[in-house]
Formats: sequence, structure tokens, C-alpha cells
Amino acid sequence: MLDMKELLAFSVEAKASDVHIAVGIPPKLRINGKLTEVEVPPLTPADAAEAIGATMKDRHVAILKDRGEVDFSFDSPETGRFRVNVFMDRGNMAAAYRRVETQIPRPDQLGIPREVVDLYKRKRGLVLVTGPTGSGKSTTLASIINKANENLTDHIITLEDPIEYIHHHNKAIVNQREVGMDTLSYANALRAALREDPDIILVGEMRDLETISTAITAAETGHLVFSTLHTIGAASTIDRIIDIFPTNQQQQVRVQLAMVLEGVISQSLLPIASGNGRVAAFEVMLASPAIRSLIREAKTHQIQSTIQTSRQQGMITMDDALYDLFSAGTITREMALTYAQDQQYLRKKINGQ
Repeated sequence: MLDMKELLAFSVEAKASDVHIAVGIPPKLRINGKLTEVEVPPLTPADAAEAIGATMKDRHVAILKDRGEVDFSFDSPETGRFRVNVFMDRGNMAAAYRRVETQIPRPDQLGIPREVVDLYKRKRGLVLVTGPTGSGKSTTLASIINKANENLTDHIITLEDPIEYIHHHNKAIVNQREVGMDTLSYANALRAALREDPDIILVGEMRDLETISTAITAAETGHLVFSTLHTIGAASTIDRIIDIFPTNQQQQVRVQLAMVLEGVISQSLLPIASGNGRVAAFEVMLASPAIRSLIREAKTHQIQSTIQTSRQQGMITMDDALYDLFSAGTITREMALTYAQDQQYLRKKINGQ
């Protein structure tokens, strides 16, 4: 039988970011972005159920039976901390375990631009970190929240599903609430948070209209709200938020968003040229008067060019961020072009045209 704790401990030694468990194949580790097979026999349904079950509590099992999937965190002295998603796969249990560093990385370790880190000093507004699954959004936000915890005498509330990084009280008070354990939903927790005297609110993910609407209201009423979306690029992020509202409300939402949005940070994780690890590339949009005007006037298609010409204000497009990483020798030309939003533009820039 597979010993899950031993496998997770082995994955930490191998510097894997993720562990995948599925019936019919051996466990697989994601190392530097690539899946690698563990040298054990393929798992039977009983093997997978027993191994995964060893990391679950009764309430997780109940949710799995009810919904077919469940998110939770798992930690032990032997393995460290993992974010876990267990799901049913053709009637069998399967799971993905993502490693969460016990020590919250500093912004400089992650390469987060200073202008982005400094957003924690704002007294109100909405800051969004976006990108595909596995791009490091949670880690970026944890690092910024930790910076606030170290420097501000504020009340910080985090709403997560599940809790990943643990924040201990420092200069700030930090309350962390987990969806499914401490609260029913993001929307419920966010409504309650407004009655809990917060200065900063972290919403792990804005998944629905109610959560997005409440987050905008929270930012309007004097709170600094951080959250994530699975979007790529500032313009598509703003469009996604507006489009979730009924047509007759969209102009009002544009006006609200133009007032409260402080920044949109889009990120991707890329393999570094040496093959040993990954690096984040950040697109940064800050809410300058020009950006606010474009949002209000429904001209989001012009945001990209405004970012491109606003580098002195701390903004940068994803393609220019990729070019900087390539120029520094951090990533290969091939990788830069693979992740480019405008391959023709980046290819010309790399070729010096």
C-alpha cells in the first residue's frame, strides 16, 4: 500500500510543486513544471482510496460524497503543508496535492515589482492578482499580506478555500477564515467581514456576481480589498468583472470600478533557462487617471497601449516583462515567445527591430 505521508515527504525532497494521485498509474510529481512518474506500481482503486483517505478528515469525506470534490489543506511535521483537491474520477478517488511553503516568501524573492508591493499602503480600493491556475497568485498575495502584517497596525481578514499560508499576528491582527470550515461561502464571509472592522480584506477568489459586487462595495466604503481572478491581462480582467453583471447595471459598475480599482497584476510562471526552478513574469496595470477614464468610458481595448507607454509610472505589459527576463538570461527565447500575448511584437523586440 502507498504511504501518503512518505510520498509527500519525498516530493518535498524532490522539490516538486504538485503530487497527482490517480487509479491505474503510479503517482506523478510536477517538478519544474513537468510531470515525472514515481517508481512504484500503478495504483488500484483501493490503493488510491486508502492513500488519499489518510490525509482527509470526516467532514472532507462527507463533502466529497455530497459534491464529488472537496478542497482542504493538509499538514504534518513529516510533510509540511499542502493544498489538496480530492475528486471522483470515473467512480474512483483521485487527488492533486500542491505544496505550500511554510515560510511566506518575501516580495523580492518572488520578483514582485515594488509598485505592486506598495499597494498594501493604500487605505481603500481593489487590487486584483490574475493568471491561470498554478501561476502563483496565492503566493504573491500571501507575500503582500505578510508585508502589511509586518508594517501596519491594521486588522486583516483573509477568506480562503482552503487556507494556504498561515499568517501569525505581528503588528497587525490577522484573522483567517476557511470556506467550508469557518463559513459557508465567500459571499457570506465577505458580508460578515464588513461588520468585523477590517482595514484589509483578502478574498481568495471572486467566483460569482454576489462576491464581486460585495468586494466592490467593500472597496467603496473604505476598505482595501485584494482578490484573484482566473483571467489573463488587465483588459480581459476588467471586461470579465463588468460582463458578469446584468446589462442594465454594467455602466454603473464601470463607474464604480473606475473609482475603486487600484491595480491589476497578471502573472505567469515560466521555467528558467537553467532548468532549475521557475520564475514569475508580471504584467502591471496601475489605476492612473488615464486608466480610470478608459474603464469609465468602456474603452478597455486601449488599456494595453496605455500600459505600454506608462512604464515610468510603474506599469509594464506581459510582453515587456518577458523581454526583460529574456534579456537578463533568466528565460529562453522560446519560452518568452511561448508565453507572449503578441508574439510578433516580442519577436521584433528580441531581434532588435
